[in-house]
Amino acid sequence: MSRGPDALALLERRLRIAAEAAGVAIDVCDSHAIPWASATFNGARHRLTIVSGEPGFDAWLTGLPEANLPLRGHLVADLAVTEQESLADQQVATIEVLTVEER
Repeated sequence: MSRGPDALALLERRLRIAAEAAGVAIDVCDSHAIPWASATFNGARHRLTIVSGEPGFDAWLTGLPEANLPLRGHLVADLAVTEQESLADQQVATIEVLTVEER
C-alpha cells in the first residue's frame, strides 16, 4: 500500500504552485532530503536548487521564507534562501527547508 508522495516531492510541487501564483516559472534542478528528528518531532532537512529566468524571481524569493506552503501530512517549520547568483540569463537559488511530520 502506497503512502503517497514524500515531503520532498510535496515541497517541490508546492514551490512550483507558489511560484506560478506569483507569475514566476521555476525549475527545481536539484533536491535532496536528510531525515531529521528531535525529542518530540520527526521530519527532514531539504536542500533544493531552483532556477528561473523570470524577472519576478527575486521578489518571489524575498517573500518565500514567510510564504504559507501547506504540505499534506507535514509542516514547513523553517525555510531560508541560503545562496543566490545570476548566471547569464538565469538566476539560481538554493533554499534549505525543515519539514516536520504532523501528528
